[in-house]
Amino acid sequence: MGMAISAVLFDFDGVLVDTEWAIYQSWKRVFEGHGQHLPLDIYTRCIGSDFATWSPKTHLEELTGLAFDWHDLDARRQEEILKDLTHEGPMHGAAMFVEKIKAGKLPQAVVSSSSHRWVDGWLEKIELAGYFQTTVCRGDAPRIKPAPDLFLEAAVRLAVAPECCLVIEDSLNGLKAAKAAGMAVWVVPNRVTESLDFSPADRVFRSLAECAAEF
Repeated sequence: MGMAISAVLFDFDGVLVDTEWAIYQSWKRVFEGHGQHLPLDIYTRCIGSDFATWSPKTHLEELTGLAFDWHDLDARRQEEILKDLTHEGPMHGAAMFVEKIKAGKLPQAVVSSSSHRWVDGWLEKIELAGYFQTTVCRGDAPRIKPAPDLFLEAAVRLAVAPECCLVIEDSLNGLKAAKAAGMAVWVVPNRVTESLDFSPADRVFRSLAECAAEF
């Protein structure tokens, strides 16, 4: 692998499960329902972070000049997302990669800007929860990505120096956060983020299976 790694930290959405596409599609439908487009190169500004970075809600209201009942729209979007993800399993290579890391006796964590309810629930559903020593999510540190706080919290919990951590990410906000934490980053783009410039990453792979082969 060519680097001294003592722990591996995985982002969740778009890395371990392909949730990002369903979430994007739900937003795309909302925009199209009001005669607007939501290009991927615009939407990806909030991937890996939250709407404080960039908000599709604010963007739609600016485009239309309208105010929306987001409570109702969010509830409907969530129903659509869960329906679209009914049969979703782990990303290609995910089980192979975490098993290889476990066999190497390295600690693993999931580090996500999403909520514990979302992340922990999914990890149980796809039967990967047992591979991770901890999950660090929104609320576990003062700031979420692109700030480094969540990754630094994971390093503390695993008792590993940040520079000895390898991060697996799919977003620019996640890449910025991990680099700010002083960690190495491998990026595995998905169909939402594949057009982004990940040149600051240490490596870019097409799948977690490729990561596992290289690790």
